[in-house]
Amino acid sequence: MSSKLGNSTAAQVTALKGVARNSSYVIPGLYDLSVEDTNWVLTSSFIIFTMQTGFGMLESGCVSIKNEVNIMMKNVIDIVLGGFTYWLFGYGMSFGRGPLSNPFMAIGDFLLDPPVGDELMGQIFAAFLFQLSFATTSTTIVSGAMAERCNFKAYCVFSLLNTVVYCIPAGWVWGEHGFLNNLGAVDIAGSGPVHLIGGAASFASAAMLGPRLGRYAEGYDPLPLGNPVNACMGLFVLWWGWLAFNSGSTYGVSGAKWQYAARAAVMTMMGSFGGGFVSSIYSFWRHDGRMDIMDLINGILGSLVSITAGCFLYRAWEALIIGAMGALLCVLAMPLFDRMGVDDPVGASAVHGVCGIWGVIAVGLFADNPVPMDTTKGRSGLFKGGGWYLLGIQTLSAFCLACWGICSTFLLLYVINKVIPIRMDPHEELLGADLTEHRIRHTQIGLSRAISALAPIKVDLNEIAGVQPIGLNPGHERSIEQLRAAEDKLQQWQSYLEQVSGNNKKVASPMRTLEQRQLDSDIAFNLKSANAGEKQQELDNVFGRRVKSVRARREIWTRDQGTYKLNNSELPVINHIAKLDKDGNFAWVD
Repeated sequence: MSSKLGNSTAAQVTALKGVARNSSYVIPGLYDLSVEDTNWVLTSSFIIFTMQTGFGMLESGCVSIKNEVNIMMKNVIDIVLGGFTYWLFGYGMSFGRGPLSNPFMAIGDFLLDPPVGDELMGQIFAAFLFQLSFATTSTTIVSGAMAERCNFKAYCVFSLLNTVVYCIPAGWVWGEHGFLNNLGAVDIAGSGPVHLIGGAASFASAAMLGPRLGRYAEGYDPLPLGNPVNACMGLFVLWWGWLAFNSGSTYGVSGAKWQYAARAAVMTMMGSFGGGFVSSIYSFWRHDGRMDIMDLINGILGSLVSITAGCFLYRAWEALIIGAMGALLCVLAMPLFDRMGVDDPVGASAVHGVCGIWGVIAVGLFADNPVPMDTTKGRSGLFKGGGWYLLGIQTLSAFCLACWGICSTFLLLYVINKVIPIRMDPHEELLGADLTEHRIRHTQIGLSRAISALAPIKVDLNEIAGVQPIGLNPGHERSIEQLRAAEDKLQQWQSYLEQVSGNNKKVASPMRTLEQRQLDSDIAFNLKSANAGEKQQELDNVFGRRVKSVRARREIWTRDQGTYKLNNSELPVINHIAKLDKDGNFAWVD
């Protein structure tokens, strides 16, 4: 983070030096915020949290329909469980100021809750919320890579503990104790601690879970998207959130910060322009003049990741180059990972992992010294005459973060898998996580076919057999079926009465389908053995009134001369006739 004590007013410096919490350490520069700075940080935090919507829409659009709700639930869990553990211990592992803090990990400020009398209560809460928005973003990146085959319960445990994977390296880069920070590593908004860690964890989790069933059975081409419109809308929401992500990382608007906040916003957009341009050209070339939606979406996202580490350290043309290079690396890495057998449904490993590495290293090549701020500690990139030092530190930072992200995620998932299998049962994977994990049944997605295929192999389907499809009102559907049953009965009686009226003699009952005969079984009508008086009595029972003659019966059918349509056929409207069914939900349509 770029905020430093040197940009504070004299009164703020005096206050910061004089206030100590727990009497064990001095308040760090992380809390050096004026009222205007605090407002900026809080507002940015609120907008950054909307990126969860973008991630959810993008990921749900990339997976099959039968798993779209499951991926949204994972995004919710990332905030709930990941946010809880970040408050519990994550923040203290990144920015704690206890006596046991060391260059590897901070220790202190666990269960953060400054009292009302604390002079820096507002600054502390603002700093915590801002860092929390970054932590939840890093965690939710992984959910897309694990989509469509990860056990939801195992993922909940993973989300609860994944805080450790993010918080320790975040402290290396941004914490006052961190060894990379003390060596001079620069990462303004998180290409490394947020995106590279998330991308490395995505690669490890996708590799450990293995590909989805049948993913590479017909080659390496991408699978059809569940909802391309949702994926595009997710891109727009993420684009919006990224502006706050990068501009908010000036950590205020006091002093010269507001100028660099504006620069960060413009350079963020410039980087995305370069990335979108290159990914479009690549997609047209690769697909014979057609645009592939995921090439464009992930190319733009990859360019945004690439520009994040040095978002206000670049000139406009440099931002274009960095974004373009990031997009190219992304669209090349996605098919490469598929050929390696790493099934990443949303391309998170390429977007956040590969582009995160490039974004961190790009600072060592193109960074300006942002006078009067000391973000780079007075250093410049290699192409700006700053020598090799910054490039070397940035390369070391990328290497350390990538290794940590992959190794720690492998270890965490290995431990979880010993307790709860991280991979879904193959039968549940075929049915979809929405149905098996959340009892949400979609229509027209081949679910009945999957159930029929699983039935002969003794899969227990009792729990899902009665799940109603979404988008329907079961009570309404039941009433409609009752109406249809009544209409079938009335049509049969009308046909019979017309035959009796025309022939004035005993006739055979009309032909009925199996379904109609089942519906008529309740009246137990037997024309072969019934006499005229018995027929009359049966008619009275059905219609709920005594009909004295055949002509009177016909008047019932023709009264009011009304008709209505069902299934493209005209049927008589029955008025003033008692209901056939005593169900309170049943109603006649007049």
